[in-house]
Amino acid sequence: MKHQRLHSLDALRGFDMFFIMGGAGLLAALAHWAPCDFTAELARQMDHVEWNGLVHHDTIFPLFLFIAGISFPFSLEKQRAGGKSEAAIHRKVIRRGLLLVLFGILYNGLLDSWNFAEARYASVLGRIGLAWMFAALIFIHTRWRTRVGITAAILVGYWLVVRFIPAPDAMGEGVYTAQGSIVGYIDRLLLPGRIYYGNLDPEGILSTVPAIATALLGMFTGEWVKWQREGLTPQRKAVWMAVAGIAFLAVGLLWRLDFPINKKLWTSSFVLVVAAYSLLLFALFYYIIDVRGWQRWTFFFTVIGMNSITIYLGQKFIRFSYTADKLFGGLILQLPEVCQPFFTSAAYIAVCWLFLYVLYRQRIFLKV
Repeated sequence: MKHQRLHSLDALRGFDMFFIMGGAGLLAALAHWAPCDFTAELARQMDHVEWNGLVHHDTIFPLFLFIAGISFPFSLEKQRAGGKSEAAIHRKVIRRGLLLVLFGILYNGLLDSWNFAEARYASVLGRIGLAWMFAALIFIHTRWRTRVGITAAILVGYWLVVRFIPAPDAMGEGVYTAQGSIVGYIDRLLLPGRIYYGNLDPEGILSTVPAIATALLGMFTGEWVKWQREGLTPQRKAVWMAVAGIAFLAVGLLWRLDFPINKKLWTSSFVLVVAAYSLLLFALFYYIIDVRGWQRWTFFFTVIGMNSITIYLGQKFIRFSYTADKLFGGLILQLPEVCQPFFTSAAYIAVCWLFLYVLYRQRIFLKV
């Protein structure tokens, strides 16, 4: 059986990771070099909001999880067609989830001190691993109607819990605050080690539950793209994904009137609004790359996307900035001071990309 490969997924994953690989700093530096309302707004989009609200930088993490969800129906079909047993598939899913939790703990610096009492155990990679793992297990064991019901129950149930169960130690703070929310309270009560904000961890325990819905929505998308039906052309699939994205956006914006869009709490309105963004962006990439076949421009992003975990971890353990400075620092110092931060960021991106390109050429990919 010939298995469909979505080139758009690698490109979109690379586009997403580009901002983690220095793209955010590049655009912020552009605002310094060429200040105007447009570049100032670009720079504002390159940092997280303080609490409620949404900017582009808040979409990077959930988009990555959404993309991981899209991939799973294809991976599951390939494993089953290859004769892998259900037990082996389950072991692989659980192993991947737990490995990402371990990588997240190492990323947070456990190896720096081996201080287990003060280590931070919650992490971006840990949330991706756990949310994807539980979503994958749900996907394996249920049909689509049940999955829809579970996803809706997660989003509505999470809202009801956070809305109507305040933290016992709220100290007068509201239910949608770090101190007053049940989300922060459960982190303070159950999360071992260091909590990122002291009273709440943005990748904590309870807020991982709605992240499962983010992964499931990605899996629905992958299943939709896989679906074969007479008259359902790839073009129509892209259109219906865009329609679904607009619907998610409308519901999410309406829901925020009672349940604010908040990444640190991973609110249900946040899930839907970012799912809308993810769906619309994927529909665009899918249509341009996989439907129309316009792929040559994607190579830069594909190289990043095919080793996304590698570059995420690599930036923690490899001093790419040192290499960039040794290669380009002297030349950059010859430029006007106002534009030096921009070219410093560009040099860092170039070194990271060349590192990934060498791995790409050697067909070396970190597979978790």
